[in-house]
Amino acid sequence: MFDIKENLKNLPDTPGVYLHKDRLGNIIYVGKAVSLRNRVRQYFQSTKNMAPKVRSMVSQIAEFEYITAGSETEALILECNLIKKYRPKYNILLRDDKTYPYIKITNEEYPRIIKTRIVKKDGSRYFGPYSDAGAVNKIVDLLNASFALKRCSATSFPPGFRPCLNYHINQCKGVCSGEVDRQTYMESIEGAREFLNGKNSKILGRLKERMLEASEALNFEEAAQYRDYIEAAKALSATQRVVMHQAADIDIVIPARGQEEVHMVIFFVREGKLVGRETYEMESSWEENKQELVAAFLNQHYSQMPNFPKEILLTHTPEDCAALEEYLSELAGYHVKLYRPQKGEKKALVDMAAKDVIEMVKTIDERAEAARERKQSLGSEVFAVLKEMNAASGEYDGRDFRAEAYDISNTNGVDTVGAMVTFDGLKADKKGYRKFKIRTIEGQDDYGSMREVLSRRFRRVMEGDEAFEVLPDIIFMDGGKGHVAVALEVLEAAGFDIPVVGMVKDDKHRTRALIYRKNLCKDPAEAALQKEEPVYEEIPLKGKPMLFRYIGRMQEEVHRFAIEYHRTLRNKHASGSVLDEIEGIGPVRRKALLEHFRSVERIRQASREELEAAPGMNARTAENVWTYFRIAKPRA
Repeated sequence: MFDIKENLKNLPDTPGVYLHKDRLGNIIYVGKAVSLRNRVRQYFQSTKNMAPKVRSMVSQIAEFEYITAGSETEALILECNLIKKYRPKYNILLRDDKTYPYIKITNEEYPRIIKTRIVKKDGSRYFGPYSDAGAVNKIVDLLNASFALKRCSATSFPPGFRPCLNYHINQCKGVCSGEVDRQTYMESIEGAREFLNGKNSKILGRLKERMLEASEALNFEEAAQYRDYIEAAKALSATQRVVMHQAADIDIVIPARGQEEVHMVIFFVREGKLVGRETYEMESSWEENKQELVAAFLNQHYSQMPNFPKEILLTHTPEDCAALEEYLSELAGYHVKLYRPQKGEKKALVDMAAKDVIEMVKTIDERAEAARERKQSLGSEVFAVLKEMNAASGEYDGRDFRAEAYDISNTNGVDTVGAMVTFDGLKADKKGYRKFKIRTIEGQDDYGSMREVLSRRFRRVMEGDEAFEVLPDIIFMDGGKGHVAVALEVLEAAGFDIPVVGMVKDDKHRTRALIYRKNLCKDPAEAALQKEEPVYEEIPLKGKPMLFRYIGRMQEEVHRFAIEYHRTLRNKHASGSVLDEIEGIGPVRRKALLEHFRSVERIRQASREELEAAPGMNARTAENVWTYFRIAKPRA
């Protein structure tokens, strides 16, 4: 048994990290210390002056362990990594798991401008994060079109490389054709970079002119497109509410208290302009020490960022500010200053941001209250459906229901795929999405394909696959009673009792009702004796507005997910070369043949000798190619 008193005597007087564990061995708190001996002993002295949260934690400590570090900065880095790994119960955690989109200028010889949700330290320039993903998409399209930038991922262009459609419609300068030098191209990239930094007046002016011209020419569709570009630019760009005399890049970090959650708010100042803000939810209470709250956020948030400003202004200065500065400076590769300004325009900027936070929190609380009401309404309506199906009893307890929806997609029975999407209450759980390539069904057979999808999904549960272990409260099938019957058949065979409904559509392809099997017997022995035909009954969605919108969204989402996967497979096959069908021709030989002969048609016309003389070829493979084009009927 772990003897806390004895182990306290052995603690070293050095910097390090300590880990408190409960009786089950779970890590419940990770902390850092300049002196492990002094810091850890404090927990086991009088609890009289401890905060309630600390007292609760101490009462659960059954053992501890520690890791020494060479310095306080090393301890800080180690603490950050361990908190991210274990997410201990009593640490202040950055809970917000949303991945905001960024606009990325890639680190390539001829850079591209793309949208990404993954930031890496790869030398690329990242702008953001942005909360409006739709605006990001429009701005990426706008910049690519305005500056005619390269959009393909190709990084080398050998002789004979064919320009894509964007080049032919004047949407790309034609880097691959050698018609533009790198210096000219980089000038365009610099123009796009200035726009993303807030210098957007030139492009906005040009867009307004084109919008008016299109409108006067009665080309309203084109005018609307320019209008959307302008709105997207305004959504992302600097709203010049404050301008500093110094063209500095600064972040302002302020804690904010909501009715139920604690938030950290970052205001972004770029080139002296306040350009926006983002809000992050913290797994903490407002009673926490604000300095510790800010320190935890700075540590966890900025350690994930590819780049950040040299100055971060605060309303609460952490006790270990110097160590945090050193840590962030090491991450950034330049000196990062953390401080609370006491006077001048930076203090005025922080004061203005703090006032803005007060108003912002009111909006957050209002949205949270509206979201709670929507969740309550949806939960009540889903519970009513389950009750009508005899799949629930009692009264609704306020919980969220987890749902899965399934759909099949193919083109005339080719490249058939299945899709599964998951929803926790109102929120789509994209980590739970799964896609299935149909393996056992040939041709157009939706029921057979759905049977395979569901069988594979629930077989993975029985095999102990963690990726499939969370079961839904209800399953939605994109179809009618036939699809419901298939699902119930699979579930019965697998031994799962999960309610299944079909989404019955109207002539506008919108779900008008849910259909379920009414006389479903859950007792296997009784079901075996049951002779009566299955009876299906509809539950109209009229008068259930929240459920109607929810199911409509779910139906669209599973349909979109299935079609996207199907298109990916179809395009992959469509883009394949006829040469892939010839024995002995792999990617390397295919590339060599196309570079040597310039086209498939010339390969088709070549003699055995010419084929054998091509790079990477031999007599046997040359014979295969020659024979294929004279006997087989290759696809177009």
